Amino acid sequence: MARFDKDDLTPEDITRLTELARRARGDIIKMTTLAGSGHPGGSMSSIDLFLTLYSFADISPATIDRPGRDRIVISHGHTSPGVYAALGHLGYCDSDQAVLGFRKLYSPFEGHVVRTVPGIEWSTGNLGQGLAAGCGFALAARLHNLNFHTFVAMSDGEQAKGQVSEARRFAKKFLLHNLSVIIDCNRLQISGSTDEVMPVNIKDNYLADGWEVKEIDGHDFQAIYHGLKFAAANDRPTAILARTVMGQGVSFMENNPEFHGRALTFEECKRALAELGIINDLPELAEKRKLKRFKPPKTVSKLKYALETGKPLLYEQAVDIRKALGGALDSVAELNLGVRGRPPFAVFDCDLAESIRTNKFAKKYPENFFQAGVQEHSTATIAGALSTQGVITVFGDFGVFALDEAYNQQRLNDINRADLKVFATHIGLDVGPDGKTHHCIDYLGLFNNLYGFKVLVPSDPNQTDRAVRYALSERGNFVIAVGRSRVDIVLDQKGKPYFGKNYRFVYGKADLVRPGKHAAIITMGHLLPRAVAVHEMLKKAGYSIMVVNVASPKQLDKRVLSRAIRTRTVITYEDHNVDTGLGSAVAQFIAASNLPVKFSALGIKEYGASDERDALYSSQKLDAKSLMRTVRLLIRRKHRPGRSLRHS
Repeated sequence: MARFDKDDLTPEDITRLTELARRARGDIIKMTTLAGSGHPGGSMSSIDLFLTLYSFADISPATIDRPGRDRIVISHGHTSPGVYAALGHLGYCDSDQAVLGFRKLYSPFEGHVVRTVPGIEWSTGNLGQGLAAGCGFALAARLHNLNFHTFVAMSDGEQAKGQVSEARRFAKKFLLHNLSVIIDCNRLQISGSTDEVMPVNIKDNYLADGWEVKEIDGHDFQAIYHGLKFAAANDRPTAILARTVMGQGVSFMENNPEFHGRALTFEECKRALAELGIINDLPELAEKRKLKRFKPPKTVSKLKYALETGKPLLYEQAVDIRKALGGALDSVAELNLGVRGRPPFAVFDCDLAESIRTNKFAKKYPENFFQAGVQEHSTATIAGALSTQGVITVFGDFGVFALDEAYNQQRLNDINRADLKVFATHIGLDVGPDGKTHHCIDYLGLFNNLYGFKVLVPSDPNQTDRAVRYALSERGNFVIAVGRSRVDIVLDQKGKPYFGKNYRFVYGKADLVRPGKHAAIITMGHLLPRAVAVHEMLKKAGYSIMVVNVASPKQLDKRVLSRAIRTRTVITYEDHNVDTGLGSAVAQFIAASNLPVKFSALGIKEYGASDERDALYSSQKLDAKSLMRTVRLLIRRKHRPGRSLRHS
């Protein structure tokens, strides 16, 4: 169908929409009352907007998978009852199932909108993220050379969010003319009037950031249609401010903030349905809801693309791992960008391209590089949404910004089953003099909470090169975490690069870098070369120490770790919070083995200070002497007095 192709709505169109709105309001009230929770007030103020948008945008139940369809993002996800009611009455889903399944276990009709419902492009609910997601979809149209438009439906209360301002600026800078916003301005939120809770000059804010603004009556279907038609044809990002009434259609709900987040009682629902002229079948529906069961949804990625990863680079001298990060990205991009049948690339930066080593990509491919300034929150969401559209998407940033600061956005990327590759540099105390505010020492603890994200912590430039190529070619969300400093090349026992020509990165596979029988040092990332150096020093003293590298700390290699714990002496060694990183994961593994193992976890025990890396390591007892001392102490405790290590 064509996008808003009529000059005006016909009387028949308006009659149809008016009747759909009446029935949809009945569904909103029923589903929230049956569930005993939900947000009916805002759903009823937004329903006329939803019905017009889904009726006349270039999208339909038959085209929800068509690449060129328009994208509709519902930012105020708490208005899910209104969205489900609109989609149900327009044929995208089953209205009866939405009413019976709202907020019920395994139902796709969750309390806040999710992508499992046809017609919903992005799972939202964390207010303020929808416009950033819309920017991501609008960029996808440009990168795929498609003519679709992205519409973002928002609330007025969420305009107070900083991420909305970030996304507005991004849209204007990158000339996202195929992006429009329609805002439900009912002037109420949970705590009362928006003017009292937190005043926001919505119109002037959009104008100041270079947007076009149009004000309309949000319950006049002709006005809504004309506003959306104007926005879709405009040559710059456009915001439509729709004046609405919370609880519109039911007298005792109108302009009453109580019904923002409170479902009606059965008695109130009976009165409301009577006002709307809707049959009250609540008792029957309540019985059906008790018996209704849903099966867990299957989540299958629809992304399909071929990517040539090329031949890995071989580093033979110490360099900072960031160089290998950028080098692998450039190498893969060069093989794929502009090649027919290969996916486009997009690299996002927050004013740190030179530090992250994505600056060469930026110079080579300026149309695929997006400098967002210090706007980490919106950038994480923009990149995440774009990555769901068949674009190889990289977000490069310091770990403390990309992972710590934007954790909530990355969590939503995980929920949305995005395909984002996060290049997180400057992790750990390795950052050095920047000090504690910039030491990302908790990333593994954070991302252990996210079920879909994979975390890769490569140990030298060669493993980094191969890990990057692996992550770019695999579906799903990845964090590649590396430090700031130069790192020695890890060598095998013959003096050749351990992660050299015959090495292939496999997620979940640990590396037995050095064999040993007296104890095992289990490490990750840029501490591996130090652990190998300690192995060599202790070897001269007659100790046989195993060294294991864990580059996939969220998925431990049971086979290799079982060999390590059979030494009965295990030390974990990490530039990370000792309580939430590799040490805690290995401790759980040891506990499950039921073997008597001497164990010590070396890691960061308190916030660091400002100094060079080695001084910071010494202050936290992560230097070579401290590691050797710990190994020797545990071995002595394991062996009886007088028993020779050489015969153990």
